[in-house]
Amino acid sequence: MKRISLIGIVIIFFALSLNAQVIQTVSSGNDNLGNVNWSGQVIQATGIGAPNPNQPLAAQRANALRAATLSAARNLLEVVQGINLTSETTVENSMVTSDVIVTRVKGVLRNYRQVGEPRYMSTGDVEVTIEVPLTGELSDVLLPTGMGTYQPTPSTMTAQGAAFTGLIINAKGLGLRPAMAPKVLDENGNEIYGSKYVSREWAVKIGMVGYDKDINRARTNDRVTNNPLVINGLKVAGPNKADLVISNADAARIQTAAANMNFLDKCKVMFIVD
Repeated sequence: MKRISLIGIVIIFFALSLNAQVIQTVSSGNDNLGNVNWSGQVIQATGIGAPNPNQPLAAQRANALRAATLSAARNLLEVVQGINLTSETTVENSMVTSDVIVTRVKGVLRNYRQVGEPRYMSTGDVEVTIEVPLTGELSDVLLPTGMGTYQPTPSTMTAQGAAFTGLIINAKGLGLRPAMAPKVLDENGNEIYGSKYVSREWAVKIGMVGYDKDINRARTNDRVTNNPLVINGLKVAGPNKADLVISNADAARIQTAAANMNFLDKCKVMFIVD
């Protein structure tokens, strides 16, 4: 009985942890193709394969498994294409403009990893889930090449006398949508954080921005600890609603703090979303 109770607690904890993550579901009609876990920075897709009743029984399961895997691979590409690259473009837009990017993206996706075991249904259908990291190779293909062009001037002041180790912007209630390369703007539209502020090496490695739903949990995230600067967003910007607008006063605080600690360069930035 104690073991059963413990298993139940573990399942509940896992469900709560998963619900706390920032997950973007991608669907086509009534079919769920997969999702982008922006908190865990992984992309998953599911495929289903049906047995061919005209084949021998011994071959039906193997071919259904193969069909499910091929379906998952196709869905994975669709999920990736639906990702917001910036607040103006999606990955699909980027692929349309470059055959090289198409080839490289497809090459990265071929290195998918199967998640768990195939699920065999009573109907004979087989369901398979696969995944690839959002960071690493895929980010290297999709992120802009000319990153990190901004060079801050060291300041003799620190924001409120503190040595900040990162930046958290609370965007709760603003309808912010995750993207691979978002921007932070001041009230005049000046860019305070974006691709020109970051090291491409760090952006490829950990992503330009981390996403969470809970500000207290974000404070303990390795990306921004031990003493992040926490501010509130004012509104979202851009067609894809992926950019954040902050007050001019907060923009000045960020620029002063970053000039001393250079945390923007290492992508030590998190957005708190609904």
